[in-house]
Amino acid sequence: MAHFAQLDENNVVVQVIVVNNDDTSDSNGVENESIGVAYCQKLLGADTTWKQTSYNHNIRVRYAGIGYSYNASLDAFVPPQPFASWTLDSGIANWVAPLTKPTLTSEQEAADSYYTWDESAYQADNTTGWILQTPDYSEDPG
Repeated sequence: MAHFAQLDENNVVVQVIVVNNDDTSDSNGVENESIGVAYCQKLLGADTTWKQTSYNHNIRVRYAGIGYSYNASLDAFVPPQPFASWTLDSGIANWVAPLTKPTLTSEQEAADSYYTWDESAYQADNTTGWILQTPDYSEDPG
């Protein structure tokens, strides 16, 4: 089965559909994206825009999700920008924080600690942003 992502006028994914391989292949059984696109347009309108995506192959860097954008210059599906301060790294077609995430110490790892991004903290002081979180397992859930 092949997967195709429908894009809106801003190249944002609005839906992903599954198409039978017979509807994406030529008479020799060779898969061809343009055949799949034509099939999608026949089903959902000639004025619709489609790009193939795949769970199993590295087509366009990653599988397209609703809300992802198709970046034509990278030929990649890019997830939504998580925070205003993060920038797109074209080498990986993904968003990166303006500050490198700190490495956990062995003690922090043992405590199941992790870092989360705090955009407000970064906007107030652009030398901060990663906040260490440690779960509190002492409370009885029950």
